[in-house]
Parts: sequence; structure tokens; C-alpha cells
Amino acid sequence: MNNKAKLLTLASLTLAVSFLSVSTVVAQAKLTNKSKLSINGIGEVKVGMTVSQAAKAAGTKLAGDSPNNSCYYVKPQNEPKNLLFMVTKGRISRVDVRQNTQITTLKGGKIGDTEAQIKSLYPGQIKVTPHKYVQGGHYLTFIPKDRSNQNYRVVFETDGKRVTQFRSGKLPEVEFVEGCS
Repeated sequence: MNNKAKLLTLASLTLAVSFLSVSTVVAQAKLTNKSKLSINGIGEVKVGMTVSQAAKAAGTKLAGDSPNNSCYYVKPQNEPKNLLFMVTKGRISRVDVRQNTQITTLKGGKIGDTEAQIKSLYPGQIKVTPHKYVQGGHYLTFIPKDRSNQNYRVVFETDGKRVTQFRSGKLPEVEFVEGCS
């Protein structure tokens, strides 16, 4: 085999390996129950994306309410279940996790955690306020210290003992108690 043939074979192999690596990364970037909720999104889906950008990032169709200019929800067509995206002004503004005990925050907070567990995950950064509808319940709001994240929050709703649902996103939408209502 001459040098040109060796170089061509090496180039072909490199290209094949590169292609395999890229498709593996893309497959792992899809939205699943293992995706982590951050202050400004979940997995590759970020607050500020359009619904079509979010669907592409999630790797699944997002379906739901009829689009309107003020506020509506979409959710992944298949998995993960009980995950909702609030859309305001045509862009994702918040992510709601309801009845899904598998999805966690980046720090590990999830449905079923005690109020004490949430406070220990975010020491000195949780503001506790009374729940508007649940007697004895609370909103545990994570307020970031980082100035670049000052317009974002993570809100854990509790029954007074344990987390019943949680959400993240930008102000003011992340604090809308009734969602789009």
C-alpha cells in the first residue's frame, strides 16, 4: 500500500469514527427522565427558545395547547411524562415537573424530597413562602447568587413536608401560581 492509499484509508477511518461520535452525542442529547432541570431549562432545552428550537433540542415533537400570544403549554409527545413547557410571547419561559419522580434538578432535588433536603441542597438560597392553595404547604424558591442568573428561579411546591411539584424559568412566569390561568 502506498502512502496515498494509507492516508486515504486513515482519513476514511477518522471520518467514520467522527461520524459515530457525533451521532452518539446527538442521541444522548435527547430529553429523557435522566435530563436535569437547571435554573433556565432542562437538558438541552433552554428558556428563550422557540417551540421549534426546543423540539429540535429535545429530539421529540412538542404538542399541546393551541399557540397564542399570551401564554400556553406544550409537552413532549412521548417521554418524559408530566413535563410541561410554558410558552409566552412565542418562547419557552418555564419548565414544570409534575408527578415525575425521576427528573431531578442539577443538585438532585426532586418530587418526594423533604423541605429539609431541599434547603440542604441550596444552603442560604431558599426563600420560604406560604402556599396559596395548600393548607400548611410552602413554596421553596431557590434564588441564585450569581448576578447573571438573577432573572431565574427554581420553585419547589410542598404540602408542608415534601415536594409535590417543581419548576424553573424566568421571572415573572416562574412565579405564576396558576400557570397560564
